Amino acid sequence: MNERENFIQSLSFGKPERIPFEPGWPRESTLRAWQGQGLAEGADWNVELMQAVGLPYSPPTPRFDPGVDFRLIPQFEEKVLEHRDGHWIIQDWMGAVTEISDRYDYTYIRSAKDFVTRKWHRFPVQSPQDWDEHIRWRYDPADPARFPPDYAGRSEALQARDYPLRLSVNGPFWQMREWCGFEGLCTFMAEQPCFVDEMAGFWKNFVSQVFKRMLEEVTPDFVMVNEDMAYKEHSMISPRMARRFLLPAWAEWIGLLKEAGVPLVFVDSDGFVGELMDLWVEAGFNGNFPQEVAAGNDIVANRQRYGRRMAFLGGIDKRALAAGGEIMHREVLRVVPPLLEEGGFIPGCDHGVPSDIAWPDFVAYSRLLAELMY
Repeated sequence: MNERENFIQSLSFGKPERIPFEPGWPRESTLRAWQGQGLAEGADWNVELMQAVGLPYSPPTPRFDPGVDFRLIPQFEEKVLEHRDGHWIIQDWMGAVTEISDRYDYTYIRSAKDFVTRKWHRFPVQSPQDWDEHIRWRYDPADPARFPPDYAGRSEALQARDYPLRLSVNGPFWQMREWCGFEGLCTFMAEQPCFVDEMAGFWKNFVSQVFKRMLEEVTPDFVMVNEDMAYKEHSMISPRMARRFLLPAWAEWIGLLKEAGVPLVFVDSDGFVGELMDLWVEAGFNGNFPQEVAAGNDIVANRQRYGRRMAFLGGIDKRALAAGGEIMHREVLRVVPPLLEEGGFIPGCDHGVPSDIAWPDFVAYSRLLAELMY
């Protein structure tokens, strides 16, 4: 089996020849810390890790991405509004006014390169009028810029791929929070629910139309719907609200994707997701990431509850990896053998790998993981 086939079989409760080895991904601060702990400066951490744990490493073949853009077009002008007390106050590309330490630059707002604390001062949608004036028109599914000029060539190249094509899209909760802010969105849900229905329905239809065009030429193997919608102990909104505002979009997208032959449609949410998983299964999701242990998720218990209706990525407590030694060992043995035996699981750290996980401990954990998997 090639890499693509092994990935699909691993998460579809099939019979892979080799489960993908995905112990976790460090961010910038983690890599900086590792360079003082035995990882050579400038070295490719993944190459070094594979050598350290005794697994073969082959440089990845050239990979193509469809290049489909679900973001607002045009984006807002990104500009500094103020610099004070060691902080930048910036209008970001999504129209929000955001504050970060001046230790960082704009790129830390554009993407999650690191664990960087930000403060939001204002979001572009404060009222239905703002929605019409500032946001709605920027999401034209027929805008030619949504697909790259070489989309046909990329699509043709993707037909012969031997690697899994993974794509992601913002779910309705995530996207509306980008427009309104968390507090603003929750207030709208309570006080102006019909307005939230309008925004959620608009996002559902927009994504569906872009999907339909994409699926005419490209069928991904894996689609992740990003929904971060849970705190440490509870979901951010009630299951009743999730059913009203979010479930219609989830169900429509999953129907489109599965009809087109996409085998894996996962949902990504940090926090405790126990109040949401029944809804996710009802919508048609067949997997979840990252099953954070610190938030009270028990991936072993969830496997017993959902069986083959829900596959998992992640699930290994990052705190145990930071502790290392016997604590790490017990955590890996708690999670990995029982789920590997049943399938539908690629083990890994239950989120991005933070800098308190030292390089030697990450190597020791990865070595144990490799022993159990292969």
